[in-house]
Amino acid sequence: MEKARWQGVMPALMTEMHADGSIDLDSTAAHADKCIAAGVQGIIAIGTLGENCSLTPGEKESVLRAVVEVAGGRVPVICGIAEYTSNFALERARMAEKAGADGLMTLPGMVYKQDSREAIRHFSNIAEGTDLPIMIYNNHVGYKVDLLPHDFLDLAKFDNIVAVKESSHDSRRLTDMVNVCGDRYILFSGVDDLALENFLFGAVGWVSGIANSFPHEAVRLFNLAKSNQVDDAVALYRWLMPMLHLDTDVKLVQYLKLVNQMTGMGSEWVREPRLPLEGAERARVEKIVQSALDSRPALAA
Repeated sequence: MEKARWQGVMPALMTEMHADGSIDLDSTAAHADKCIAAGVQGIIAIGTLGENCSLTPGEKESVLRAVVEVAGGRVPVICGIAEYTSNFALERARMAEKAGADGLMTLPGMVYKQDSREAIRHFSNIAEGTDLPIMIYNNHVGYKVDLLPHDFLDLAKFDNIVAVKESSHDSRRLTDMVNVCGDRYILFSGVDDLALENFLFGAVGWVSGIANSFPHEAVRLFNLAKSNQVDDAVALYRWLMPMLHLDTDVKLVQYLKLVNQMTGMGSEWVREPRLPLEGAERARVEKIVQSALDSRPALAA
């Protein structure tokens, strides 16, 4: 297996839908193309923001194939794997292989709260069942399963587990990962409003929600941080921050799809039981986004 060279900004791509909740493959592909044109270095298809757990197996395959086709090898396309059991996850992994995905972003088993021993077994089962490179999505806030740095030592024997999307909401975790695991894993920031801290302390990539709506700014922030232009990075980060906070709410899908709509990058339509925002909640998000648009900085080349 060729070593994955994943890095940079990778939007957790929205799955675009029609008003009735049906999949809009053309708009999904068009959105992916806009993000690639803006300079992102990968696409995460059918992750949380892609409404993975709201899609049928056939819909997941259709969305993935559409994104792989539009990417055309310009950037890697990584398929989100979020299933109830290890066997179901392996079925989706094999689907991703056939559909042309370049890798997998794997979550713990859904619904059931595993302990670390069970989660390690789950990820091990997937690694043993596929040749694709794997990014483990570690998010105990969202999924109630937390793998600590020493747990990743147990998974290091699998050559195809290559990356970790660290979403512990604790910027100290990146330093702990480096201290315990060295350079064994490619480290990605997975929490939008901790991105800059994580870039400065070990993350070489960013799986990002806001990069759907502001891909140029997301790429610019990452590049500033990695070229040690910290003052400029901080200024851009402060402008982005009110929108970055939207990525950490239980309604992040609805919030960020509304941001996409306001920036012309997509539509707000979601699949029930999610519903488009209304009332004071909608007005609050619209105010945050409009304020950002009104003060949007001109980006240097």
